[in-house]
Amino acid sequence: MLDPVHDLWRWLLSVPHLGLYLAAGWFAYLVLLGGWIVLQKRAPVATLGWLLGLAALPYAGFLVYLVLGPQRIKRHRLRRARAHVALPPAGATAAGGEPAELMVLAQATTGLPLTTARDVRLLVDGATTYDAILDAVRQARQHVHLEYYIFAADRSGTALRDALVERARAGIAVRLLLDAVGSGATPRRFFAPLQDAGGEVAWFHPMRFGRIWKRTWLNLRSHRKIVVVDGHVAFTGGINITDEENERLRPDAYRDLHLRIEGDAVRALQLLFVEDWAYASGQRDFISSVAQAMPPPQPGPIAAQVLGSGPDSPWEAIHRLHVGAIHAASRRVWLVTPYFVPGEAAMMALTSAALGGLDVRILVPRRSDSLLVTWAARSYFDDLIAAGARVYEYGPRMLHTKALLVDDALAIVGSANFDPRSFRLNFEVSVLFRDAGIAAALAHLVEGEFASAPRVRAERARPLWTVRLPEALARLLSPLL
Repeated sequence: MLDPVHDLWRWLLSVPHLGLYLAAGWFAYLVLLGGWIVLQKRAPVATLGWLLGLAALPYAGFLVYLVLGPQRIKRHRLRRARAHVALPPAGATAAGGEPAELMVLAQATTGLPLTTARDVRLLVDGATTYDAILDAVRQARQHVHLEYYIFAADRSGTALRDALVERARAGIAVRLLLDAVGSGATPRRFFAPLQDAGGEVAWFHPMRFGRIWKRTWLNLRSHRKIVVVDGHVAFTGGINITDEENERLRPDAYRDLHLRIEGDAVRALQLLFVEDWAYASGQRDFISSVAQAMPPPQPGPIAAQVLGSGPDSPWEAIHRLHVGAIHAASRRVWLVTPYFVPGEAAMMALTSAALGGLDVRILVPRRSDSLLVTWAARSYFDDLIAAGARVYEYGPRMLHTKALLVDDALAIVGSANFDPRSFRLNFEVSVLFRDAGIAAALAHLVEGEFASAPRVRAERARPLWTVRLPEALARLLSPLL
């Protein structure tokens, strides 16, 4: 076994000027690939990081960059643009007159229309959300569209699957889009009854061994949670389909928040689903039937802007709207998130608001489902507290709510965490509301969460080896979390 390797090594050593050839090849590799990376015009820190990494990994670094680097995101952006579809516009204007600056920004960065909702309900925790979704599904008469990051083969997942099977057998069009990583642990055979009944199942960015150059594995995931029934009612927010979010079945279930929406805002969520389905499945012939089945415009009193973001757009819409909303605040900024890893722009916005005397409060889990993320989040607490912000850690249940409340009339609720992965790599969906009623309902909910969450104090014990060092090291990995 060792003889061929030994002979090859001896032959290499016998090649004249081998070191010179290798050095020249390495230099050409750095110049050509380095120039390519520099021309991408990414953030200087990211560009320097890639250059140093590629220099340390000659040749192999090219494969790493090809699979995980920003050029990979650009290729997906171009491919995904070909799947873009459009549904007839709602034809409704925003409630309350001319749209505010943030709403105009949202339109420009998402390409989705400014719209309204007739009814919006905040659904707290999984049991209430699953009941509402099951009720809507059972009343479906034309189609049921679902897109989820996690759809588990447990009691909660089985209940929804069986409801979908019943509707599919009744001739209702059922389309279920699942992320191949988030739902990767769910056996494909679990969805066989749905497919046998006539329903369709598609997978977002499936993992294909041996085809790494065509599909990424861990990045570019669909983290969206969308349900659209007949174009009349839609659900979105942070709750996946799993017993881990069903407090009826588990006392330690995640604490979470979801939305039930009626009105023209449903059309924008339908558009996001149709785009994702066309992209993941390659199908387009269904679009005309979906467009024909959409109800006539149903304007309502609630100004609502659906925010879809992902690596198919350079604008980081949800990130940009969070930062813009914080900068626009005049009284308060309340942020609830399970993963708090702010970038420079978001951290500057939060600390500026606190230094300006605003009521800035941040609610995070006492311990998230990732210890590394928990350490990284805590590494930002000192600066926030020094600026005047109040930080709270919720427990004992895992907090999974993603919401931002600004002043008395602006609220954002959705699937996006407050971290680089959600803002830049994942496909996410949130809804921005400009409505005093929605803001008041969210404020009432969040106030209750603050009451049951201990406040983080500046004078807390912070030993070097068990607290400060792990937090500092985790913060170095913040761009990757």
